[in-house]
Amino acid sequence: MDLHAHPELSGHEVRTSEIIAGEMETAGFRAVKGIGGHGVVGVLVNGEGPVVMIRADMDALPLEEATGLPYASRERGTTPDGKEVGIMHACGHDLHSTVLVGTAHLLSRIRGEWSGTVVLVAQPSEETVSGAQRMIQDGLYTRFPRPDCALSLHVSPDLPPGHIGYREGVFTAGAESLDITVRGIGGHAAHPDRCRDPIVLSAQLILQFQTIITREVPAGEFGLITVASIHGGTKHNAIPDKVHLQANIRFFDKRVRDLILSSIARVCEHAARSAGIPQDRLPVITLMEESVPPLKNDPGVTARVIAALIPCFGQDCIHRIPALTGSEDFGLFGDVCPPIPLCYLRLGTGSVGGAYLHSPRFCLDPDGSIRNGVTAMSLAALACLASQRDQRGQPSPAGGM
Repeated sequence: MDLHAHPELSGHEVRTSEIIAGEMETAGFRAVKGIGGHGVVGVLVNGEGPVVMIRADMDALPLEEATGLPYASRERGTTPDGKEVGIMHACGHDLHSTVLVGTAHLLSRIRGEWSGTVVLVAQPSEETVSGAQRMIQDGLYTRFPRPDCALSLHVSPDLPPGHIGYREGVFTAGAESLDITVRGIGGHAAHPDRCRDPIVLSAQLILQFQTIITREVPAGEFGLITVASIHGGTKHNAIPDKVHLQANIRFFDKRVRDLILSSIARVCEHAARSAGIPQDRLPVITLMEESVPPLKNDPGVTARVIAALIPCFGQDCIHRIPALTGSEDFGLFGDVCPPIPLCYLRLGTGSVGGAYLHSPRFCLDPDGSIRNGVTAMSLAALACLASQRDQRGQPSPAGGM
């Protein structure tokens, strides 16, 4: 409840990281702060065996909380573009962090039942899908034990409390964000014939983008294009020189990503030419750094984790769910060379009042969700820490997965 009441925006997780680092140390982990920003890494070496990483995200969203909870956030902050905003944990990162430290305490208390190394990662800036990459670039896998596998979970209001969602292979979509500057020739609204209107061209582009999905992406493949922001013009009777579009694409397959990006560039160029836009005023497309690949679960690690969860949660509460169209930068922790096997789970929380993630009214039952989350993560970690045996029933070499 304390973390929920005091959320922090991406890149500003100062208080949260201090609390988490303190809890890691209390649980017996060696905690290091300031990894890739305000990231925290905790390490507990408990004899020979596999290295298992458990990750949770810490940051909150620029939303004014409207849950009415007694511990609702009243915090305010400033976005990178200078806007003052409310701050809210509307995506469950406060619960993820709490589950991380709860799992740390539980694994520490029962260290006589497992051997190996546990690496805890409290990640900043997930909402801007930048924190994972920054932690990796700051030496996550060179300054600390390199994991044999990595685990994470995310709250899911789509699933009832006490239920777990999983799948092998692609679990969440890849995403790219684009800035598109649609340029024209501005002038007086009384004489549009003397102008080249970028607003009309922008409207045409937005509609034509959708035919990329319906007529170019192969049937059965997944792709989305969303134009979520349009800014252009300052006066009713003045045609502007340019319009700024902010677009987002989603995909499960890199080939679809490449097709969509190529098609967007083609549509922008030829629609502009057909509107009489001169060569030096064609649209400019900028691919933003806020991009992530699809998150892919390793089939072997996932099977091992699910086998460990079924006896506790029950077969009826474990669900193989469809791939999600949302995106998540946990996949970057595995998208390294050599790759690190991942297992990502969805923790059923239900939705109090019917609100979902990223809503100012989103809330859940914290006590039950924390208990289920710690149970799931602890069982998953123990399953991955357990000694693996070869076909002759002998233990595999330490660290083998």
